[in-house]
Amino acid sequence: MTGTVRLMSIGEFSSRSRLSVRMLRHYGEHGVLVPAEVDPTSGYRRYAEEQLAEAAHVRRLRDVGFTVSAISVLLSARGTESYRQALVLQRESLGNELRAARERLALIDQLLDQEGSAMPITVTAEVVPARTIVALRGVIPAYDQEGVLWGQLMPLLGQQGIAPIGPGGALEHDPDYRESDPDISVWVPVPTGTSATEPVEVHEVPEQRVVMARVEGPYSLITEAHARIDEFVRDKRLTPAPRNGRDDPIEVLGSNRYLSDPTTIAPEDLVTEVCMPLA
Repeated sequence: MTGTVRLMSIGEFSSRSRLSVRMLRHYGEHGVLVPAEVDPTSGYRRYAEEQLAEAAHVRRLRDVGFTVSAISVLLSARGTESYRQALVLQRESLGNELRAARERLALIDQLLDQEGSAMPITVTAEVVPARTIVALRGVIPAYDQEGVLWGQLMPLLGQQGIAPIGPGGALEHDPDYRESDPDISVWVPVPTGTSATEPVEVHEVPEQRVVMARVEGPYSLITEAHARIDEFVRDKRLTPAPRNGRDDPIEVLGSNRYLSDPTTIAPEDLVTEVCMPLA
């Protein structure tokens, strides 16, 4: 450093940068915002005024959720496509967290209203008419990643000239709940007589007696819908359709039908029908 450069104590730099002394020391130890000068005898840290701009950038990256190690990498990558892509990915991650938080808030509201009249889940016994569906089956990492299959099914239907005639849903092939890798089919209803080529399959689903939970709210309420269905089945002394394994016939599989498009409306406005077939 030259004698013309004004250096600040760590306290003054902290005040002007709005970063605590503790965090400034932490950043310095990790190669982020290294002091312009460290007294070899006292260990006092001093910072150049020009470092305030760097400090502001560090603070912004911290405030959007980047770790110290990530900030170190990003500072060296400024102005590159890698830097921009990191920001895009972080934005997507924060968006996912926001959606998850909204769903948790909706679940809390549902729990608060559980004893009142405002019930976003209603359960009834229904008869679902026979229908023809086309479906795409696959194993996905988790239930909330069903969109992977939808992203494959809809283009395939377009290529084969198949047009859905109503809202679709998902079928669960596993006879038990899976923490990961569930076996799922996504489906849409189509006119009788529709044909399809692999990997799309056509299924004729016979008339079904089901217990149906209508869920008004985010998909995180679907788990609660299953609890409500179980209560209804016990109270009414009904018998669920027996399950044996992944190759059970389609009419005994639990299913969801999505009456709303999650890409166009808020999670709290979604409407889903959750069905348990009866014996």
